[in-house]
Amino acid sequence: MQLKSAALYQRALAVMPGGCSRNTILRKPHPLYARQGEGCYVTDIEGTRRIDFANNMASLIHGHAFPAVVAAVSAQLQKGTAFMLGTEVEIDFAEHMCSRNPGFEKIRFVNSGTEAVMSCLKAARAFTGRAKIAKVEGAYHGLYDYAEVSQTAQPGNWGAADQPASVPVAYGTPASALDDVVVIPFNDPEKAIAILDQHADQLACVLVDLLPHRVGLIPATHAFVTALRNWTRDNDALLVCDEVITLRAGLGGAQSHYPVTADLTAMGKMIGGGFPVGAIAGRSDVMEVMNPLVDKVLFPHSGTFSANPVTMTAGLTSMALFDTGAVTRLNQLAETAREGIAEAIRIADVPACVTGAGSLFRIHMKPEAPHDYRSAFASAEETRMLKGLLDHLFDCGIMMIGTCSGALSTVMTETEIDILVDAMLQGFRKLK
Repeated sequence: MQLKSAALYQRALAVMPGGCSRNTILRKPHPLYARQGEGCYVTDIEGTRRIDFANNMASLIHGHAFPAVVAAVSAQLQKGTAFMLGTEVEIDFAEHMCSRNPGFEKIRFVNSGTEAVMSCLKAARAFTGRAKIAKVEGAYHGLYDYAEVSQTAQPGNWGAADQPASVPVAYGTPASALDDVVVIPFNDPEKAIAILDQHADQLACVLVDLLPHRVGLIPATHAFVTALRNWTRDNDALLVCDEVITLRAGLGGAQSHYPVTADLTAMGKMIGGGFPVGAIAGRSDVMEVMNPLVDKVLFPHSGTFSANPVTMTAGLTSMALFDTGAVTRLNQLAETAREGIAEAIRIADVPACVTGAGSLFRIHMKPEAPHDYRSAFASAEETRMLKGLLDHLFDCGIMMIGTCSGALSTVMTETEIDILVDAMLQGFRKLK
């Protein structure tokens, strides 16, 4: 008998390229389709229930159908979803987000993490009057031409270690866009600063993710971040932090664990409470480039659904409940998971390791933890093994992000962590 998901996928193929609007749902021979999510569990339309360690690419900090968010959003839906008028909840949410980090002096809301990063880069250009940006090799920052450069670089095209190439992702990316992106190696202050010095009077900003997923989910070192902070300050450029994923690492984001303050911060994912969202926060004088009340607006900025009351209500409800206690508990639970996975690797005696920080973790089929994008790059054999592990976990009722990464939600307990670690041990033994 044909599965319901298989039949749905045939319909999808007729109307969407690849049969989907987001590649992350694809599986062979066909995607599975969700029927319901509740807490940290998702049930597909075939009736199979799985623990969700993907949490919609780390965006669901309280899991699925979180009661407080459902109640608040349901009440707002009765009042309307979007207006050509302001709403009080936008101000409430802005005040709350600015209270979480002293570096968030002003904030504006948008509709995705990609849009938030794009807006940060455009604001940096407007503030400095410079065109070029610098970013870390391999780091993912969304779909913007400039932000996505180098995120899929490979040994055949990534260039020298001390001069990484600006490699396009999408076919047809303008050469001019590549020329305006300076790529620096991760966690190598000496090489990074040497590259930045070559473009000192042309760079508007340095864009950095403090725990970059695509680079390997390896925390940035204090030395690396401090070097970038000092360089930008000394050269009249801005430091832009992409906290779209990593804001969950602390009350004020991952940057609260570093002795630096970003000039601009891009946010998204979890701050929407399960709805599409993005935000740009930072120094008042930098944010002023978006102020429509001045005589000359340097960066006109708006969006039809930006700060819509449904997203603002869900976001405020969700973030208010992700307080210091919730952050600490979730980070400790993730540390328990990382320790358990590391022990499973040791027992199974396989060439693997686990990286991550905060409430995030990632498995690599490498004996030693990588330190940058190039050392994290998976060989064909490592990719095959990782796929085998992911398939095993899925069959055991565990959903993971496609890189074999996990993002915890506050509704998880040690029970789910124990199930994960046991399944990991079985999977590692199978691989061996």
